Amino acid sequence: MKILLFGKDGQLGWELQRSLAPLGELVALGHGGSALHAELHADFSRPEALARTIEAVRPQVVVNAAAYTAVDKAESEPELARSVNAVAPGVLAAAAARIGALLVHYSTDYVFDGSGSRPWRESDATGPLSVYGAAKLEGERLIQAAGPQHLIFRTSWVYAARGGNFAKTMLRLAKERERLTVIDDQFGAPTGAELLADVTAHAVFATLRDPAKAGLYHLAAAGETSWHGYARFVLAEAQAAGVALKAGPDAVEPVLTSAFPTAAKRPANSRLDTAKLHEAFGLRMPDWQVGVARMLAETL
Repeated sequence: MKILLFGKDGQLGWELQRSLAPLGELVALGHGGSALHAELHADFSRPEALARTIEAVRPQVVVNAAAYTAVDKAESEPELARSVNAVAPGVLAAAAARIGALLVHYSTDYVFDGSGSRPWRESDATGPLSVYGAAKLEGERLIQAAGPQHLIFRTSWVYAARGGNFAKTMLRLAKERERLTVIDDQFGAPTGAELLADVTAHAVFATLRDPAKAGLYHLAAAGETSWHGYARFVLAEAQAAGVALKAGPDAVEPVLTSAFPTAAKRPANSRLDTAKLHEAFGLRMPDWQVGVARMLAETL
């Protein structure tokens, strides 16, 4: 089996290179292509050429981990955000459909309006609040309309040991300042790129054997917290590991979202219901604290 991965250099793409490798031959491409595959196009700001890459490789599985993720910047770059997050996935889907490949794509809780407190189900009405969310939702719909066998995973609050993340920012600030202020009225589950990649590999394996498992799924760690609760957990873990901090967990003050105005509006409720994923694939999502603690153990 041959697998074509786009977005290999991102946090999720890096983990997918590990998790997908045992399934078959992996062709992994970053924004500039690959030194091993210089002839293959992987620039999502120029979607029209992506189909040629799929047709040249002719994989059984296409995994798209490439995305425009600058949520605030998207408000001033709507055309680029739409090109990368909507048009390009639509092109990939049409090409995958032509060759009979399974397409795997990642979406976001930002497709919802963030209302209420109940975890969002796949069947709930969408209502994005930002350019980023609208582009990701359009990407989902273009994939579905193109008709390939597909797995779309909506996730939230993604982090990884590799690269920057919220936890690392909190640790840096806690070493510099005696008090921190962190938003306490947005709720979700921090979800590791490692978990996303491992679930992806399992789901791909299962779906190739049972095509009825294809579809849209919510994929996030279990449990919930606010950004304030997340920060306190990170600093408590760091203190327990002997890291010297000026601001410990008790020095983190809760504030409302309105205290930190941003160009793009964030959903207050990013909780995702993963019951459908569990039923289809028999997977149990670990509590969010498990993955964050593991990531901190690797980076502290």
